[in-house]
This record gives sequence, structure tokens and C-alpha cells, in this order.
Amino acid sequence: MIEVFKTNVQKFSEAQKLVALLRKHFPNSKINFDLDDCDKVLRVEGNNLRIEKVMNLVTKKGFLCKVLD
Repeated sequence: MIEVFKTNVQKFSEAQKLVALLRKHFPNSKINFDLDDCDKVLRVEGNNLRIEKVMNLVTKKGFLCKVLD
């Protein structure tokens, strides 16, 4: 399963911290940001993804996180 999220993450350092956090909760997933994209895309690929949990973890750190249609 691959899920793509729109975020407002601007800095590479912020993205790195969020990836580390998400990997703790989803250790066997591929997680990355595309900060060059206008939607500052977060991609999460894995078998046991919980969309709400991904969004909650990111928003608790103060960032926007919505499923990208």
C-alpha cells in the first residue's frame, strides 16, 4: 500500500525528523518527502499503514498533513 500526503514541511531537517518519527511507528515502511513538489509530498509505503496515525503524528508536530487525492 502506498499513501501520499500533502504537507507544509519546508525544511529538509524537519522532514528528516518526521521520517525518523514515522519509522519508529512503521518500521518496515518506505518513507520519504518530496520538498521540491508544490504540495511538499510525504510518501509512505508499507503493509500495515494506518492513515489516521500518520496524519496524527505529523500534525502533533505542528505540520499540515492531508491525504493527497
